[in-house]
Amino acid sequence: VRFLNKPEPLPVLGEVGEFALTERSGAAITDASLLNHVWIADFVFTHCAGPCPMMTARMADLQDELAGLNNVKLVTISVDPERDTPEVLTAYAAKFEADADRWWFLTGPMSQIATLAVERFKLGSVEDPIFHSTRFVLVDGQGRIRGYYDSEEQEHTGRIVADVRRLLAEARR
Repeated sequence: VRFLNKPEPLPVLGEVGEFALTERSGAAITDASLLNHVWIADFVFTHCAGPCPMMTARMADLQDELAGLNNVKLVTISVDPERDTPEVLTAYAAKFEADADRWWFLTGPMSQIATLAVERFKLGSVEDPIFHSTRFVLVDGQGRIRGYYDSEEQEHTGRIVADVRRLLAEARR
């Protein structure tokens, strides 16, 4: 009998911890809302002329590639909450045909967004939104960070999809 080598589990790179933000629909979203879901997070702002529209387009690609997989969410968090009201986020999400059940657009107090981006997700400063990170972050169903992916690298999209499937399989074991 030959044993197939099981891939090493993805590393645990940190914990998201508690948070409470507002979804574009006006619904309150907390860390508990994402328990038992594998999720991919990114940080953008809607009036960005730089990488944000490309990041959001890549997230839309992920929405398509992950269609049919239950317990997977996409979470986009605004780094400019003063401008990115739920109404503005709703219009932005519509441009990218975001499925409201699977892809959440969150806003809230800048202090909480900064804590999430800098301390929890380890993505660097959000003092000036222009310098925010362009990485996607993979989070497991226990709120643990399991991977970082460069949104500007096309091949990373395939890696994220493969890693999402690995986390879902791990959760079933």
